[in-house]
Amino acid sequence: MYDILIQQMRDEVKRLGAQELRTPEEVDAVLPYAKGTTLVVVNSTCGCAAGAARPALAKALQHSVVPDNIVTVFAGQDKEATARAREYFEGQPPSSPSFALMKDGKFVHMIHRYQIEGRTADQVAETLIQAFERFCVKEVKQPA
Repeated sequence: MYDILIQQMRDEVKRLGAQELRTPEEVDAVLPYAKGTTLVVVNSTCGCAAGAARPALAKALQHSVVPDNIVTVFAGQDKEATARAREYFEGQPPSSPSFALMKDGKFVHMIHRYQIEGRTADQVAETLIQAFERFCVKEVKQPA
């Protein structure tokens, strides 16, 4: 039964377009080489992941400005992949659930558990949207 619940939690994020990274090798093959903006979803079994983080992600992805790529690791399940992904989040303590934004393979922004826990899905979605608008907007070249 537990495995079925975990799979549902995984599938919820994958249905939103996230590529699941389950090994350190998969993380290393994607994160440093991803072009544009990449949202890393650190999924979790906790209540704030179910009640706020995953629903907020679904809402935020309806916005007009979204990351170019979405990937996910699952804390507590794919421990090695999660640990490797966290190595890319320079200077950030481990946090799950959480969201990390990367731009051209470099870490730029983190939304920690403390910014998710105790908040509504709408509030967390707004936090994600603000990050998307700050980091995911394409630069428009002006004519010479």
